[in-house]
Amino acid sequence: MFTAIGRFAATRSRGILVVALLGLIAAGTVGFTVFSKLKPEGFADPAAESSQVLETINEEFGGQVDVVAMVSASAGTVDDDMVSIDAADLSERIADDPAVHEAISYWGTGAPSLRSDDGKFGLIAIKLIDDDIDAAEEFADRFADSGTGAYEVDFGGSKMMSVDSRTQVGKDLALAEGIAVPIILVLLVFAFGSLVAASLPLLIGAVTVFGTFAALSGIASATDVSIYSINLTTALSLGLAVDYALLMVSRFREELSSGRSIEDAVTRTVQTAGRTIVFSALTVAVALAVLTIFPLFFLRSFAYSGIGVVLIAMITSVVILPALLKVLGYRVNAGRLPWFKKTPSAVSPFWRRVASAVTSRPILCSLPVIAILVIGALPVLKSEFGTPDDRVLPTSTQTRTVGDTIREEFPDDNSRAIQVIIEDSVAPSQVTSYATTLSNLPDVSRVESSAGIFTDGANQGVPPTSAAMGKPDVQRFAVITEDDARSANAQDLVHTIRDKAGPTSVEPQVGGSAAVLVDSKHAIGSRLPLAAGLIALSTFILLFLFTGSVLQPIRALVFNVLGLSATIGVLVMIFQEGWLSDILGFTPMPLDTSMLMLFFCIAFGLSMDYEVFVLSRIKEGHDLGLGRRAAVVDGLSHTGRIVSTAAVLIAVNFFAFGTGGVSFLQMFGIGAGLAIMVDATLIRGVLVPAGMRLLGRAAWWSPKPLRVLHNKVGLSESAPPIPAARQAESQARREKEAVLDGTGPSR
Repeated sequence: MFTAIGRFAATRSRGILVVALLGLIAAGTVGFTVFSKLKPEGFADPAAESSQVLETINEEFGGQVDVVAMVSASAGTVDDDMVSIDAADLSERIADDPAVHEAISYWGTGAPSLRSDDGKFGLIAIKLIDDDIDAAEEFADRFADSGTGAYEVDFGGSKMMSVDSRTQVGKDLALAEGIAVPIILVLLVFAFGSLVAASLPLLIGAVTVFGTFAALSGIASATDVSIYSINLTTALSLGLAVDYALLMVSRFREELSSGRSIEDAVTRTVQTAGRTIVFSALTVAVALAVLTIFPLFFLRSFAYSGIGVVLIAMITSVVILPALLKVLGYRVNAGRLPWFKKTPSAVSPFWRRVASAVTSRPILCSLPVIAILVIGALPVLKSEFGTPDDRVLPTSTQTRTVGDTIREEFPDDNSRAIQVIIEDSVAPSQVTSYATTLSNLPDVSRVESSAGIFTDGANQGVPPTSAAMGKPDVQRFAVITEDDARSANAQDLVHTIRDKAGPTSVEPQVGGSAAVLVDSKHAIGSRLPLAAGLIALSTFILLFLFTGSVLQPIRALVFNVLGLSATIGVLVMIFQEGWLSDILGFTPMPLDTSMLMLFFCIAFGLSMDYEVFVLSRIKEGHDLGLGRRAAVVDGLSHTGRIVSTAAVLIAVNFFAFGTGGVSFLQMFGIGAGLAIMVDATLIRGVLVPAGMRLLGRAAWWSPKPLRVLHNKVGLSESAPPIPAARQAESQARREKEAVLDGTGPSR
């Protein structure tokens, strides 16, 4: 199969490149429409109880608050005449705005929950007619300059968080790429030794990015896709482009130097490096495909974008890049910088020495590495989990300013309320009894209901908004607690309310921020065993088909999990415990459950990417008759430089996201970059050769039935020998073409 693909690319190169160019233009045209279709939500399970509660509130009670306008008194309090008169007028203008469904203000209701304890701040709770975040942004823009000398107005709330998140993601993406791309370009020149070769990963990356944007645009027209998937598309596209181009170009150069003609070198490159890329891409795609089993469309979005990136990068690298190499020929080395006297060798003396040392003393070399990784993984035991709120944004954003002020100055803020819905006819006496019961629960400050406000079992009076709390066939109870929604106390309270019987035979449904976190953790946690099983099984099958061994997949899984566990441990210390928070500019919080799952799948896939790179060359040496140790040393010496160089380049790309302003994207970028570096050095450089040495002959063992199966379905390509006469002929042709192209020695 790979021989046929290689010959097709070599003999139809110009036609392939013309089709690729037309496809790139079409993809670019369609791809730019994707940005208007993406959404910043997707962190909740739509089938969960908390999601059903939100839907009921939207349908029966006009929805929850979308935007919060916070009025800040310049001096005195919001009750002063100069503030209250103008603020009341602002409240009326907001209520009359065509985009507003309902606006409830402190000055219109006098509700204590809408006034800060010190009286400096007052709130206007706004429900919008349109759910679209563009409508929220336009609404906020209309009232952005509504402040007077007596007060200022800032806007926050869930919809404004979406607006600010979208803006911040765009800024972060531009900043990250502005930092990463120039650095990567310089490093590529040093890695390839020539300007022409260094440009190839960027070409593959561009095709992959635009192709994936076009695919996402089509998918987003049919289902919800998260805006954050754009970050993965750009980072992973460039990362895989670097990986695959390094492997293909290095092998192409190696085949040319061995005396093959350009056409034969292209064919052999696809046979070997192309086969490795296909298996590598499949392992990454399978790891990402597991994300589709989770109900959160935030995670599914990354499966869509990630699989699109992997498949497009694979096809581009195995078909389009070989065609381009055929057209370039020896000019792939053109543009060599003056200080590069020769093309970088395919064999790395450094990695040969490392492999020789590790295989000589495998236990002595591997034990310190294992100890470091185990120690690094220990913080995982104290990890905590949460869901995103405005605190993932920089403190400079309006949404974050409003959110921080509400958390500090409004202890009875309704936005943290646990919402309880009973879809049944409930008598007033039953409402009173149930509200009394809820108000007596631990950590409950008060309960708002259609029967009144209850504190410690006592009715404090009917709230001004009581009409929005009950209907003949549905009742709503707002359970307010001073605990943060991410706290263990708030989550325990959700479970307590769900376990208690309601006032009727109909089971109460519990929602709110704390319930969303409980349900999200369940949605991910309940599917983790299935996800882990699918990743392990699919990885085992693919690596078995690639190697014919049953122990190699097991070894690879153990080493990858060890490396990723250590990386997650470091992330706990940084983003949960606050290491480097002042430098990186984020607020330490529990780790985002969805992003952590995404990180694991991405990092696992990229780790397997390097596993296949190294293992392919070791197996090639083994199949050619090298001794077990010699095959390992030879394999690492040929791939060590490629893997380490690719790792540095990709890590730069991911680390650049650490400069952004959305904390969970910072976590993903820094985590992915760190995982790649750990894998390329400690895992591939030490543990893999040590493990291969310790396994010895068993490294390639399989039961006889599986060996028979692998012989039938395992994909392998053998290289035809190069006759001496043909080798001399090819060498002469190579030198002639090099002189004609201007890249060979002058005569």
